[in-house]
Amino acid sequence: MTARAVLVTGSSRGIGRAVATAFAAGGDRVAIHHRDSAAAAEELRAQLPGTGHVVVRADLTDPDAVRAMVDRAAEQLGGLDVLVNNAGMYGDRDDPHPIFGTSYEEWQRRWRQVLETNLTGAGNVTWCAAQHMRERGGRIVNVSSRGAFRGEPHQPAYGASKAGLNALGQSLAVALAPYGIAVATVAPGFVATDMTTEHLRGESGAAIRAQSPFDRVARPEEIAAAVHWLASPEAEWASGTIIDLNGASYLRS
Repeated sequence: MTARAVLVTGSSRGIGRAVATAFAAGGDRVAIHHRDSAAAAEELRAQLPGTGHVVVRADLTDPDAVRAMVDRAAEQLGGLDVLVNNAGMYGDRDDPHPIFGTSYEEWQRRWRQVLETNLTGAGNVTWCAAQHMRERGGRIVNVSSRGAFRGEPHQPAYGASKAGLNALGQSLAVALAPYGIAVATVAPGFVATDMTTEHLRGESGAAIRAQSPFDRVARPEEIAAAVHWLASPEAEWASGTIIDLNGASYLRS
């Protein structure tokens, strides 16, 4: 298969880093997006197999910066064939926003912050990327969360943002199919990354692992494998799907 041009948002660490690595290992050229972790992004670029990888930066809450970032990625990679909307925020461990116990001002701040990054930001990246895919086709894969289905009582903006991302993906699966662009989504449960290390320590970690009958959480590489397949030519018929990747920790009907 000819090397593809792939943009992975939020790929300097965590799941995004594993996704970028999977595409590079498959022979593709990857644009590594970050917001404020240039050193980690450059380190990853140097480590990726193959050549032609680039680093791009943007705050996804800034629409102008998003457009410039996507256009730069397309220019440096020679177009865009795959977009992975991975970047997102959950909220600091000590920064929940339950409806009772959160001031109205803080409630508004958290909703703006989370939705502008996880949903509006992803939507803007998608609009910009689709302009480059319109004549050549492509794949868009969104990274959602089981929280969109089971609920996030302490981080309701996060749960809502991921439910919105699911709906966005399904709407665009219908809208973009005539252009040869397939859109699909993965919905992971808990994943072991550097960002979840604190959560997985001690009793809280044991409780999180026990949510799955496998008594563990996912590895980033497991999520990346699903994303890589959904972006493959063979997965076009999976357009519109949402794949649960939570080790049977949450089952939806």
